[in-house]
Amino acid sequence: ARHQALTNPNVLLRARLEEAGHRVESLTFPDDTTTIGQEIRAGLSTRSYPADVMQLLYIANRHERREAIEGWLASGVVVICDRYLASSVAYGEAHGLSADWLIDTQRFLPQPALTILLDIAPETARSRKAAGRDKYESDLELLARVRQSYRGLAARLPNWVMFDGERARDDVQAAISETVASR
Repeated sequence: ARHQALTNPNVLLRARLEEAGHRVESLTFPDDTTTIGQEIRAGLSTRSYPADVMQLLYIANRHERREAIEGWLASGVVVICDRYLASSVAYGEAHGLSADWLIDTQRFLPQPALTILLDIAPETARSRKAAGRDKYESDLELLARVRQSYRGLAARLPNWVMFDGERARDDVQAAISETVASR
């Protein structure tokens, strides 16, 4: 199990940052430990919410952790978030929502100093997570639109770095570590 956990880019990045002497906290969204996080999971499986309601739930879920993130950042902790602000923009835009509205709606959340995009084809994403896929992760047409949105965001927003996620895992991890270390 340890080998599997260490193959996750966020886990590897955290380990490297801690080895370099940094204090690190990591979060994954949606955060299933909260009531809102559980409602999101229901919306991805058994319930049906309109796209705007789903994105507002995601944003509210991040607000539940806002104070903790702000406190960590204020005390010099490096915070790694998996599926943070950009996720709502990319998935929301792929569902026909306004990217500008989604960006503005999240303006009171701590803004990332760096956003890393691992660019992979929807088919690759499906092959890497063959089981336990939610309704968004199972829709290849949606994932293609999400990918296009992420690429557009990376091209126009500051503090974004895009990596070819199709490359060998070690190469991608080395590039991520180098980029983070340079900042």
